[in-house]
Parts: sequence; structure tokens; C-alpha cells
Amino acid sequence: MLRATIPHHAATIPRCDLHGVLADSEPWWNEIDAKLLAAHGVTYRGEYHRNVLGVSYQLAVEFYKKAFGLFASVEELMRRRGEIAADFFANRINVFPSAKTVLQELWQMNLHLAVATSSVSASARPFLARHGLTTFFEVVVTGEEVEHGKPHPEIYLRVAEKLGIAAAACLVIEDALSGIAAAKAAKMRVAAIPDTRFVDPRDYEKEADYLLSSLKEVPSLIRKVNFANQSGRTGAG
Repeated sequence: MLRATIPHHAATIPRCDLHGVLADSEPWWNEIDAKLLAAHGVTYRGEYHRNVLGVSYQLAVEFYKKAFGLFASVEELMRRRGEIAADFFANRINVFPSAKTVLQELWQMNLHLAVATSSVSASARPFLARHGLTTFFEVVVTGEEVEHGKPHPEIYLRVAEKLGIAAAACLVIEDALSGIAAAKAAKMRVAAIPDTRFVDPRDYEKEADYLLSSLKEVPSLIRKVNFANQSGRTGAG
């Protein structure tokens, strides 16, 4: 959920996805969706986790509606999923231990930081505030602020527009293949941090520009990218 951007004339600028990048939320989504589906008589054990990883609420509930033959409307399922998620984000989900330290380091590098998340505002914004992360971000765009969710590029393009930065100058930090697809469709570079508890990192090798093992590697990656950009301009003659 975190994004970083780097202008070509200066440095790369990061943007982040929230889930799985800052928030250690992926283990909880199976419980959130199990609670959602239990109200409709479905016993869910996370067997479709990869199918809904990182996608918009609408795409997720449309998938469940079809997979389990649910009679409830997409709108009702989305509303209820948002309510359950808001409760989990308020009371159970925490940030990764390194998140705040990394954000402080990126902020000290004078980068423009933004969040682009499929989560609804009622979950994302209070979560960022509760963990003291709000002040690090110039822009936060949530799922209900765009018409098309990930893997559509709209949410990333919206963040670039709000920051006033070209898409090509942005570096997206993502943990989900749907988010990577959205960022690449937006013509942005992507650093992937796959959660090996749920996915195979090999699936990410050809999709992302950079493959990282943790959020702690982001600052050094940005320094390397910026140094390469500077060296390329210097050596161009």
C-alpha cells in the first residue's frame, strides 16, 4: 500500500500499498472473510486467499458471490466486509515492526510518500492514525475514492495526480500481484515484497522490477536507483 516516487531530475518517489506492506494484515483477511461468509451459511478456511489478495473490495466480494452462490447483493457484501475490516484494523491488526523506522528514513530523504489501498477509508485512515503514521504521507487514496480497483491502474494514477508527479517517476511498493499489475499498467516501476507465508516469490520475479525480502530494503533500493540515474546522466556526455 505504500508508494514512493523518484522524479527523473532528482530521485525516485515511493508510493505504498497498505496491506502486507505497512500493515501485517494478510493473515487476518481469511478471518475477516470467514466472518463475512459465515453470515451466509458458508464455512470458509481461506482456500481462496490468493484469488482475492490485493484486489478491490468489489472484485473480492464478486468472486465470493460467484464461488459460493451467495444471494446477497454485491453492495451489501461490500458494506459488511468494510464494517468487519474496520473492526479488525481498529483492534487486532498491527504494523510490521520495521514500518515506522523505514518511513522515518524515507521521510528524511525528502521523498514524497503516499498510500494507495484497496481498503476503505474507515479502515485505512484510523489505522494510520492509531499507529502514528499519518504525518509521513502527503496523499492517501482509498478504495472507495476510485471507480476501478486494483488491478486497474486508476488508484495509482490518482495518487500521482494528487502529488503532481509523473507516473514514470514513481516507485510502487506492493505485496500482491494485482497491485503490481495495477502499477505496471500505470507505467510505474514496482518493488515487490511478497509475503512468503501465502505466496511463492518466484511468481513475482517476472512481474516486478525489483524483488525485496522486507520493507527494510526499500531505502537502500531507492538510493541505488537514484545513484544509477545520476551516474547515467553524468556519463551521457
